[in-house]
Amino acid sequence: MSDEKASNWTPNRRELLTGGSLVLAATQVGSLMPVKRVHADPLPGAKADSTFVIAETTSGKIRGYKYGPANYGPVNEFRGVPYGASTEGRNRFMPPRKPTAWPGVLDTLSPGPHAPQVRSASLDYVVSFNWDRLLGSMGEDCLNLNLWTPALRDGGKRPVMVSLHGGGFGLGSGSADLFYGDSLASFGDVVVVVPNHRLNSFGFLHLADLGAPPEFSQAGVAGMLDLVLVLQWVRDNIENFGGDPHNVMIYGHSGGGAKTSALMAMPEAKGLFHRAIVQSGSGLRLTDREAATHRAETLLAKLNISKKQIADLQTLTFAQILEASHDLGAIPPYGPVVDGKIIPNHPFDPVAPAISAHVPMIIGTSLDDAALMLVTAETGPYAANLRKGELDDAGLKTLAHDILGEKTDAVLAAYREAYPGASPFFILARIQTDRGFFRHNAIIQAERKAAQKAAPVWMYRYDRPSPAYGGRFGAIHGVEVEYTFHSSRSVLSGGSGSPEAQQMAVTMASTWVAFARSGNPNNSAIPSWSPYDVVNRNTMLFNQVSQQQSDPDAKLRTLAQ
Repeated sequence: MSDEKASNWTPNRRELLTGGSLVLAATQVGSLMPVKRVHADPLPGAKADSTFVIAETTSGKIRGYKYGPANYGPVNEFRGVPYGASTEGRNRFMPPRKPTAWPGVLDTLSPGPHAPQVRSASLDYVVSFNWDRLLGSMGEDCLNLNLWTPALRDGGKRPVMVSLHGGGFGLGSGSADLFYGDSLASFGDVVVVVPNHRLNSFGFLHLADLGAPPEFSQAGVAGMLDLVLVLQWVRDNIENFGGDPHNVMIYGHSGGGAKTSALMAMPEAKGLFHRAIVQSGSGLRLTDREAATHRAETLLAKLNISKKQIADLQTLTFAQILEASHDLGAIPPYGPVVDGKIIPNHPFDPVAPAISAHVPMIIGTSLDDAALMLVTAETGPYAANLRKGELDDAGLKTLAHDILGEKTDAVLAAYREAYPGASPFFILARIQTDRGFFRHNAIIQAERKAAQKAAPVWMYRYDRPSPAYGGRFGAIHGVEVEYTFHSSRSVLSGGSGSPEAQQMAVTMASTWVAFARSGNPNNSAIPSWSPYDVVNRNTMLFNQVSQQQSDPDAKLRTLAQ
């Protein structure tokens, strides 16, 4: 693959989906703050076999609860666990700090606040994917995590699966229904950790090149430093939750994959994780300082704050900053900045990062990833039809020509030969998937990881279409995520927990757990899966009957170069 086609990871969920209107006002901020939840003493009679359980952290005791999924053993759940201090006021745009120790026992029975953000419109795909089921309040005291474990303090040394939520670098929440980890923890005998962290301008506003005071020097990478603090919390606390701090896997879909890619290149994260999975989010490049500086300048102008008064940003309400950021949607979105220190280089461009060469990886995409762009189309002569999964041959040729130019006829012929039964809608989706930041970036990332010859990398493609809405989405972006959590309850998977969906949940969860446990994804739920290299290009095609193929759709891959 040519280096010049290694496109940046820039889209976030607001850019990809229809942006909703901002309804927050400065007068509402107080109503979004969490209530006090510290008690002086444990519940009377609380014991190891009680409904409520107590765990120790380095900041104090926390209370969760225990329950038993129907088919597996009991699981202990803790939600809204603080791993960092509030990031509001004088802590806004600052590196994260550990939370202040609390007395007594802190209730962690419900989701904590998620990062300030603007929700997307309720399109069918968004509803199906549960992206907008953001439980908990919204606010800057958002450095909290959710955790599920089969047992406490039992010396179990379970693998720790740290899932980073999607939504680009601008949206999403670790408390969304999609990332509920109870079934996965119980099924796989693992510890599942899903954090919230700072997003959009609050996590990635690069002020260092605007003459800001020195304390603002890491504002452009603050959201990634939050995730480093998560991994440090895991290192320091996870044994109390039955986990092994020396066996930690980071993984995520879409923006979560981009965050995983970025952590691979961060010196401060070295040694804090030991496996990595990137699902439809291969981040080859991050944001350059010049582009990030321009974005920050534009936001300051929108807020009527001069470069000499940058500290005034800390006096505004988060709603004021969020609304101004939302109004600047046409400018490239916020993301981690390659600042030369915290993130010294682009993660996988021009080569894979040396500091994580020893970390094995799984990298993959879905067959119809880019159908996301079509079913969320806002404008254009075919937008209304695309949102319904409809497109005729004339529309296909018109839209394909915008992408392919003079190669249109040859490429369309190749795709029709490879997928003779595919509709014009899915032909277009697969053309875009193969050429964009989905499969194109995934193949480059896998090639560069394999070239290190230090740790293996496995490649997959998820082919099973979603049955939602009559199958009009196909194997769209996000279709496999809940299966990796051993769940099959959402609209996207069919909504009924069908035997077929349950089987996919067993297949995907078994594979992710096997990789978390040993660094090798092979297990009894799938056929033999060999690592990826540029000679054989072995790829697991996940479907109702999964199979490994060598260089699937090789002709289409070479056409996309």
